[in-house]
Amino acid sequence: MSGGIASGEPIVSGRDLPAGFDEPCDVVVVGSGAGGAVVAALLAEAGRRVIVLEEGPYVRPDDYQRWKPSESVRRLFREAGLFTAFGVGQTPMISLTLGRAVGGSSVVTGGVCFRIPGSVHARWTRDLGLDELSERALEAAYDSVEHRLEVREVPEALRSASTARLVEGASRLGIPMRPLRRNTGDACEGNGRCNFTCPAGAKRSVDVAYLPSATAHGARVVADALVERISVKRGRAVGVEGRLLGGEPGAPPRRFRVRARAVVAACGTLHTPLLLRTAGAFGASSGLGDGVTLHPAVRVVARFDDALNGWDGALQSVYSDHFDAEGIKLVGVYSAVNVLAAGLPGVGPALRRRAAALSRCAVFGAMIHDEGGGRVRPGPGREPLVSYAMAPRDLARLRRSITILSEMALAAGAREVYTALLGAPPVTSMDAARAAERASIDARRIECMAFHPLGSARVANDPRRGIVDQSGECFALPGLFVADGSILPTSIGVNSQVPIMAMATRIAWRMAERFPRLAAASPA
Repeated sequence: MSGGIASGEPIVSGRDLPAGFDEPCDVVVVGSGAGGAVVAALLAEAGRRVIVLEEGPYVRPDDYQRWKPSESVRRLFREAGLFTAFGVGQTPMISLTLGRAVGGSSVVTGGVCFRIPGSVHARWTRDLGLDELSERALEAAYDSVEHRLEVREVPEALRSASTARLVEGASRLGIPMRPLRRNTGDACEGNGRCNFTCPAGAKRSVDVAYLPSATAHGARVVADALVERISVKRGRAVGVEGRLLGGEPGAPPRRFRVRARAVVAACGTLHTPLLLRTAGAFGASSGLGDGVTLHPAVRVVARFDDALNGWDGALQSVYSDHFDAEGIKLVGVYSAVNVLAAGLPGVGPALRRRAAALSRCAVFGAMIHDEGGGRVRPGPGREPLVSYAMAPRDLARLRRSITILSEMALAAGAREVYTALLGAPPVTSMDAARAAERASIDARRIECMAFHPLGSARVANDPRRGIVDQSGECFALPGLFVADGSILPTSIGVNSQVPIMAMATRIAWRMAERFPRLAAASPA
C-alpha cells in the first residue's frame, strides 16, 4: 500500500494503478452516483479534500455515447442487466436496473425528474416527526439540483408517434396526460434510448453535471475501487479499506486505505447496508436492510395497423397521475427495439413476426407506489440477496395497471395488446382486458421490473426507528453519513433521481457547516 493516486488525472482507473495506496483526506465518499457525486461536488466546492471511491469502471461520456444499447447493458449495468429481486410468495420476480460505473445509475436512467410529492413530505412530518424534511425545508435543495441538471419539460414536438397514439387513447377514456420533466436542458434530439446513454450527450447525468466541478475543486475519483470495510477508531468512522479490481490474473490483491475525518456511504439502497455492516456497529435488530421499496412497474406493447416508429422521439415524454389515489402512475416509454423485441411473447416464427412488426407497435408503462416489502442481505458473492414480498394491495394495483394500459391501447385502435402476463394470449377487446384482471393467475407469471429501490437505511428522529438522523449521520456510528436512496423513510411513488440528489444536497450542506466540529471530534 505504498503507492498513491496523485497523478495528473482527476479520475483514475484503479485497474491501471501499479499498486494500492494509502491516502488521507477530509471526506471519503463511497459511490459516485446520484448521492455520492452530489456530496463530493458540494464538499469540494466548500474547500474540503474529497476522495471518491467507485467500484465500477470509468468511461468517458464521449466514449459511452457511441455505444449500442446492448454494449451499454453489458458494460454499464450491474450484472449486465440481470440483477433480480426474488419474489416471496405471491410476488413476481422483479428485474432491477442498476448502474455500475462512475456516475452510477444516473448514467443509465431515462432522466425523468420529479420532486417528492407534497403528500409524502406531509406524511414524513406528520406521522414520522421528520420536521427537517418538510417540503419547504427541501425547497432550496430541489432548486439547486434542478438548476444544475437543467431540468426542462419535454416539448410535445419530441413525443414519439407511439406515445402520441396512446395519449390519444387515454384522452378517449378521460385520462389526462402531462409532459414529463427531464435533465436534458434544451439539447434532447429524441433518440429514444436514454436508458442506454444519450448519443447526443444531452442527458445531464452526475458524471456530467456534478463530478467535473468536484474534480475542478480538487476532489479525486478512483474507479475500479471496491470498498470492503469501514474503519472505526474510538467509536467513530475514520476511513475505509478495500482493493482495486482488475489487474493481472493471479497477482496479489492491490489493497488501499483512505483515512478521513468523515465517511459518506453512497453505494445505493442495495449495497449501502452491506458496507455499513462491516463497521460492526449495527445489530440484528437495527432494521438495517429491511423495508425496501422498489416502485414495481409493468408495461404493455400494442400493435397497430400503421407504422409508428416509436424509437423516433423522446424515450419518455408524458405521464398521468390520474390514478394516484390508487397508487398508480402511468408513464410513456419506448425502449430500444432490441430490448423490446426480446420481451415480446412467442418463440420461433411467432416471435419473428411480432418483432418484425415493432415499427407498428406502441408502448406505455405504469409504476406502483408500493408499501415496501423488500429485504437486503449479504449474498454468496459480491452482490446482495434481495427478496421482496409484495403486499396484496400492491399486487392488485399491478394487475389493475395492466388493465388500464390495455384499455388505453384498445381505445387508440390497437389490433392486439401484449400484456405483462407471461403466457397469456394477446388482448383484443375491453372485455378480455377486464377478464384478465379478474382471472386467477399466479402472480409469478407477471413480468415485472423496478428502477428505484429505496429505504434500506432509513432516516428517523429516534435511533429505535431508523439508521441515520435527519442530517444523514448514523446513530450507531458518529462520523459515518449515508447519502443515497437507502435513507428515504417511505416509498415516494415517483422516480427517485431528484429526491436522492436533493437529500444528498441537504446532507452535504449540513456537513460543510459542521465540518470544523466533525474534524475536531475525529481521532483520525
